[in-house]
Amino acid sequence: MEKIKAYILGEFISSADSDAFSLYEKSRFGELNDDKIQYSLAEAIYLVEKGKMEIFSNKKKFSKKDLIEKFRRIDKRIQIKYPVFKDLRDRGYTVKTALKFGADFRVYDKGKKIEEEHAKWIVFADHESQKLTWHEFSAKNRVAHSTKKNLLLAIVDEEGDVSYYEVKWIKP
Repeated sequence: MEKIKAYILGEFISSADSDAFSLYEKSRFGELNDDKIQYSLAEAIYLVEKGKMEIFSNKKKFSKKDLIEKFRRIDKRIQIKYPVFKDLRDRGYTVKTALKFGADFRVYDKGKKIEEEHAKWIVFADHESQKLTWHEFSAKNRVAHSTKKNLLLAIVDEEGDVSYYEVKWIKP
């Protein structure tokens, strides 16, 4: 497989390469959008880091460093969200954005097809130095419960390592 050539248009990264469609079919990177595959910021960084994608604006190719700087202007939390995305993908999970749920990601259990199954977790990422109030925790938990997913809090430390805390509702 050759490197996928993707292009930045505003806040969107997309590709019409046949390899982009193949990778989508195989590993569910990106989302089908008309005649292209559209990538989240985290997916794009991950694929560039893994040597599977090159990203261009017109004819200018972005380095990973330049890409992160550009993406930081689009999403101020990308440096917290990306380590979580990377860690979960490296562990074999399918990770998608969860903007419509007001969360960072939705995560599908290993081996599950996203067209046939619902995500198992809804993920909120934050840095270890941030505080979470009971009110905020309750709101996150309610979002997870109302979407029939388990809450996964992803805490990123100073070294970029991620710790996870799963919250489930139980009936005593």
